[in-house]
Amino acid sequence: MENYFDPTSPVYTYLIVPLLIFLARVSDQSIGTLRIIFVSKGYRYIGPFLGFFEVIIWLIAVRFALEYIDTNILCYVGYGAGFAMGNFVGMVLEEKISLGTVLVRIIPKKDTTELVKYLRENNYGLTIMDAEGSIGPVKIILTIVKRKDAQHIIEIINRFNPNAFYTVEEVKAVNRGIFKRQEADGLLTNIMRGARKAN
Repeated sequence: MENYFDPTSPVYTYLIVPLLIFLARVSDQSIGTLRIIFVSKGYRYIGPFLGFFEVIIWLIAVRFALEYIDTNILCYVGYGAGFAMGNFVGMVLEEKISLGTVLVRIIPKKDTTELVKYLRENNYGLTIMDAEGSIGPVKIILTIVKRKDAQHIIEIINRFNPNAFYTVEEVKAVNRGIFKRQEADGLLTNIMRGARKAN
């Protein structure tokens, strides 16, 4: 029976090596994307921790790529495809984790009574201001929410005030405030919070 992991085997050279390079690049680039996102959101101690594993995996990928780069063009394909896929996977993971907080600014085009009532009943902190728009007086509703709650807020806006103008913006830091009560935190959430406090 042929040993596919024999370095002299064509299967090893033209299939397994490019696949290993691809997987290594997906892994290190995914970690790298998450590392940058964590650092940008203030998790400075998690960044170096992830960076350690990122560079180790990258060295493994480069080692294989340099060893076979002159004889196997599929190594180029595996390296490039892994880099691209790693970026995509990293962004998907970050979206699933939904770190941080956002500011939702709402400028409704009709009566806001029901919208405000519903948001307050669901424990969303609101700041309401009178303002002057291009066509007359308007209300501005501001609320700061966890990023994972942003989509829910948008659904509420579209239900009570479907033609409202709204924006969603990243918030670097928040001190106190009223936030919607969350379910029991998971292990990852507690780790993130601990790392944030350590900073």
